[in-house]
Amino acid sequence: MVEPSRELLAPGEVVDPYVTALAQFDTAADYLGLDDSTRQYLRNNRRELLVRLPVRMDDGSIQVFWGCRVQHSWARGPSKGGIRYHPLVSLDEVRALAMWMTWKCAVVNIPFGGAKGGVRVEYKKLSKRELESLTRRYAIAISPVIGPDQDVPAPDVGTTPQTMAWFMDAYGGTQRRWTPAVVTGKPISAGGTVGRDEATGAGIMYVVREAARRNRLSPAETTVAIQGFGNAGQWSARLLAGLGYQVAAVSDTSGGIHNGRGLDIEAAIAQKLESGRVTDYKNGDRITNEELLTLPVDILVPAAFENQITTANAADVKAKIIAEAANGPTTPEADQILNETGRLVIPDILASAGGVVVSYFEWAQNRSGLYWTEEEVSSRLDRIMSRAYDEVATVSENEKLTMRQAATVLGIRRVVEATEMRGMRP
Repeated sequence: MVEPSRELLAPGEVVDPYVTALAQFDTAADYLGLDDSTRQYLRNNRRELLVRLPVRMDDGSIQVFWGCRVQHSWARGPSKGGIRYHPLVSLDEVRALAMWMTWKCAVVNIPFGGAKGGVRVEYKKLSKRELESLTRRYAIAISPVIGPDQDVPAPDVGTTPQTMAWFMDAYGGTQRRWTPAVVTGKPISAGGTVGRDEATGAGIMYVVREAARRNRLSPAETTVAIQGFGNAGQWSARLLAGLGYQVAAVSDTSGGIHNGRGLDIEAAIAQKLESGRVTDYKNGDRITNEELLTLPVDILVPAAFENQITTANAADVKAKIIAEAANGPTTPEADQILNETGRLVIPDILASAGGVVVSYFEWAQNRSGLYWTEEEVSSRLDRIMSRAYDEVATVSENEKLTMRQAATVLGIRRVVEATEMRGMRP
């Protein structure tokens, strides 16, 4: 089958995300002086499961979908990571995301390792019944390698709380018991937690707030552009606007809108939900996704796909601070250009960690049977994200590293320490 093009294409070169993830690891490993044995142990995944998923379609035909689940590390706890439905899902992409999740969990100091899963599917073309059948088939196929103490999936691109409810129900059938802690990101009525929907955007808001404080940027005089207007982009925009930041531009797969005086974010979100295209919002000028990345704003939030800031446009990025809400939006070569031009990059493994932190809260509540209020969830998330930003910034300042290098070094240090204390299994 010929696969369709990705909805949001990179403006420059396309880099294999796994190559990027390994390059970032190798740079940190060189700095830390890791021996070859430790490098090989951390460079490789603990488990990779490939599955074929036969699904009966609404027209009566059988279509077979490719899927996988990759578990990178169990050193600090069960592995954790989302399930992605997208026509361009690949094993290397999932491997990269699993590795990044290991460092992400370690950076914010929650007791998980990294994992990721994916199904190669044009999910928007499936009916609700077909999506449910696919999800249940996938849950059963990977059920031998997941569980509350083993590997805990969550939503990602193309999956939703409803997907997680189907997944949990199918897995529970294989175990013959109620197992809400097997996945996170569930609807509240099915064991989810309050605060999960806005978690990634809230995490972005907290790290942007901390970066702005350190750089003496007043919210009322600070402009923001957000590429990608899905869950993370919408909540980032809403919460930053709520703090007084001027969100001047947002974009989705249809393109972007820009208003130098600031957008009405609630109206833009309403338009996106109504028509599916943020460009139908009238109170702004139409721009492309590529143009949004180089706007003269103070803060840029790439919240779409990987490989958006490349050697083709990095030198033209004008934002003082780039907060990576997406996974791997900046190529290694572009990252170097941003550093040389004095840009502060808050890396994805820190900036986008709000989602997995609140997933941890959900898992902990499911395990204990005690559920928290929205205020408790928000307060705990604020404390963890603010502390993590301060710890990464301190490593950056004390060891003369970029924020990405500091976050990666901090995360790997914690994983290495846990690995050495436990000992490597034969």
